[in-house]
Amino acid sequence: MAETPSTLAGFRTAIDSVDDQLLALICERARLAKAVGHLKEGSNAPVWRPEREAQIIKRLRQANEGPLAGERIESIWREIISGCREIERRLRVAFLGPSGTFSEIALLKQFGHGVEPVSCSSIDEVFRTTESQQADFGIVPVENSSEGAVNRSLDLMLQSALVISAEVSLPVKHNLLSQSTQLESIAKVCAHPQALAQCAGWLDKHLPHAQRVPVSSNAEGARLASLSQDTAGIASELAAERYTLNITRGSIQDDPHNRTRFAVIGRYACAASGMDQTSLILSVPDKAGAVHSLIEPLARHGVSMKRFESRPARQGTWEYYFYIDVLGHQSDAAVAAALDELRQRAAFIKIIGSYPRASDETDSR
Repeated sequence: MAETPSTLAGFRTAIDSVDDQLLALICERARLAKAVGHLKEGSNAPVWRPEREAQIIKRLRQANEGPLAGERIESIWREIISGCREIERRLRVAFLGPSGTFSEIALLKQFGHGVEPVSCSSIDEVFRTTESQQADFGIVPVENSSEGAVNRSLDLMLQSALVISAEVSLPVKHNLLSQSTQLESIAKVCAHPQALAQCAGWLDKHLPHAQRVPVSSNAEGARLASLSQDTAGIASELAAERYTLNITRGSIQDDPHNRTRFAVIGRYACAASGMDQTSLILSVPDKAGAVHSLIEPLARHGVSMKRFESRPARQGTWEYYFYIDVLGHQSDAAVAAALDELRQRAAFIKIIGSYPRASDETDSR
């Protein structure tokens, strides 16, 4: 073990030496990844395997002894993996734009910067762009911890042949962005309706007389703020950077634990990673006890349910589709047994993906 330096110059020399070793190892990793890419040529093997990346991240977080927190280790390795993957092929990923949205932040968190983001004007366009293979994958919001399900995403998952390949859980930190640093100069606040709702308490207290203007996205609100001195937007730090705005006030969301869950959609069906969940859509015959019949096989086979949402069938009748997330991969014995029973009981069943669960941000390892 090297002797601990005793001077600032000594520490800097030691850090330089470690940096040289890290660079050599990262380059060696990239060479190995490139060799793997050559082996895949001609076999139509996927460039991105989210289950493999999830296993790498989990192993490193468990091996981490600090002092860096687990999420810092994850973000560093996501970029290393992204750079190595880019050597093989630069993936195109569609997201709900414009630039600076939380969807773009979720994209970068999952894929790193070694991809080509494709900005779309709506969730529908994200699906169309991915379905037409103008993008390899898309990323869409599906659920917010304070506002609930993103219904348009759920409706399109019912209609689309795409499946979920991964999920991203993102803390939503809303910031008031403007050209000024003073609240007194703000007469109008532009943001997505959900952001306005999530910050309603703060706005009531600090900007009670400002006009609240719903717009298509938080990034659009930031863009409008960049054009007018009396207008503010509610958006991310990334949006502040992209539109050269001040963070007039940070973290103005009413719920400090507010999170949004995103789904990565595409054609890739994940193999089991050991830390998976499965999403499915069901409908039941119109008879007494039908909903209970959906839940009972899950409980009997010991399959835990994470989410249960209902959406109208939109066919002019009082019928519903149920969106259910369960822990485990559809190939796991218990999940497979429960799904077999559900296929016999349900009027309709569609499995929209088994994929790695998002890592727990509260785990400091």
